[in-house]
Amino acid sequence: MCHVRKSHLFGGICLITCFILSFNFYWPRRYQLTRLGSPPICGGQVPNDTITPLNDQRTFIISAYKDNREGNIIRILGIVHHKEVKELYCYFCCNSNTNVYPTRAGIDIHQDRFGFPYGLADIICTEPPDCRAEFVSVHWSPSEVVHNLTSFRIRNRDPGQFTANFTVCFSAMYRNYSNVLQFIQTIEMYNILGAQKVMVYLNNCSRQMEEVLRYYTEEGTVEVIPWHIQQYLKVSHNWQYPNDGTEIGYYGQLSALNDCIYRNMYSSKFVVLNDQDEIILPFKHRTWDTMMESLQRENPNVGIFLFENHVFPQTVVSDGNFTNTSTWNRVPGSNLLQYIHREPDRPNYFNIRKMIVDPRAVIQTSVHSTLKQYKNSKYVPLETALVHHCRGPLQPQLPREALIEDKTIWSYNGSLILKVNQMLKQFSEKPR
Repeated sequence: MCHVRKSHLFGGICLITCFILSFNFYWPRRYQLTRLGSPPICGGQVPNDTITPLNDQRTFIISAYKDNREGNIIRILGIVHHKEVKELYCYFCCNSNTNVYPTRAGIDIHQDRFGFPYGLADIICTEPPDCRAEFVSVHWSPSEVVHNLTSFRIRNRDPGQFTANFTVCFSAMYRNYSNVLQFIQTIEMYNILGAQKVMVYLNNCSRQMEEVLRYYTEEGTVEVIPWHIQQYLKVSHNWQYPNDGTEIGYYGQLSALNDCIYRNMYSSKFVVLNDQDEIILPFKHRTWDTMMESLQRENPNVGIFLFENHVFPQTVVSDGNFTNTSTWNRVPGSNLLQYIHREPDRPNYFNIRKMIVDPRAVIQTSVHSTLKQYKNSKYVPLETALVHHCRGPLQPQLPREALIEDKTIWSYNGSLILKVNQMLKQFSEKPR
C-alpha cells in the first residue's frame, strides 16, 4: 500500500512521493504492460511483462510482428541461448481462433552478440495458407498443449497511416538514472527538432525521474516500455563479454532497439536510434524534417543515415549568461547549455555513429549500424550534422584549449529555455 504525501523536490516543483518497502515493487505498479486484447480461444494467457520466458528457460519472447515486406512471414523477437536453442515451433490460432497450426520456426541469431551466451534472435515462421492469426505462441516442442502456452498478439497486422514523422528510441534506461534536467532538455530539444514521440525502455530510474516520465507519458510525448530483463538474465554493464558469468550485455540494449524499430515500423516515417544523453544536431538545417528531406533527395536509395558521435565533456563548463534559467539550478542533473566544447577525434580511433533510419528499410540493427537492411546506408558528413553527446570525457588529459568550441546548441537557446520553463511550470501545477 502506498502512502502518498506532497513534497517539494526540485526546490519548489511539487511532486508526489510514494513510500513503500521496495522500489522494484513500486515501479511496475506505475507502468504496467499494456495488454493487447483478450487471449484467443485456442491459446493460453497473454503476457504480463515485455519479456516472457519459455519453460525451457533458454528462450525469452519479446514481441511478434507481421512482416508485411515478406509475404506471410511472422517475425518474433526473442532472446535465446546461442548454443542451446536449436528448435522452436510457432502455434498459430487461425481464423475462428479455434484451430491450431504448429509450424517449425527458423532461428536467426543476430551477429552482434559480443561474446555473451545470450543474444537477440529473429524467430521466423510462415503463417499457414488462408490463416489470419491474431495470436501466436512459441514452444520448443511441436506437440505441446496450446492452452499451456502464452499467446502473443501479432502486431503490425494492418499498417495504418503515420502518426509521427520522427520517433526516438532510447535503449534501456538503467542504473537508477537520475539526470533529470538533461533529460527534460533533451526531450524538449527533440520536440524543437521535429520528434513527435520518444520510446523509453525502462529498467529503473530515480523517483524524480519517474515523475518526469509520468508527466511526459500523460502529455503524450513519451511511451514507457517496462524492461525488467534482470529478472530473467544476468545482465552486464559492459557491451563486450567480460567473462564474468553475465549472460547479456548492456541490459539487452540491442533487443530493445530492434523491438523499437518494429513497434514503430508503420507508425513513424523515421526512427532515431540514440541514447538519452545524445542529440543529433543539424548544422545546415534548423530541423530534422528539412535535413532529412535534403538527405533523401540527394540519396534516394538510402534508408539508413549514420551521424558522427562527438563527445562534449561535462568536465568543461561554459556560462552563456542566459536569463530565465534560475529555476533550473534546483533541478538535479546537467545543464546542456553549459557544454559547448567537444573533444577532437582520437588518433587511430573510428568515430562511432548513431542513426536515423527508415524503419521499413531495416531488418536487423546493431547500435552503430544496421546488420541487415533493404536499402543502402550513408555516412552523413560532419558539415551537415553531428551527434551532440554530453557525457564524461573520453580524453580527460586534454586541456580546455585543445577542445573544439562548438556553440550549435546555443542557436536553440531561446526556444529551449522557453519550452523547458513551460514544462517545469506545467509540471509543478499538475495534480498528483
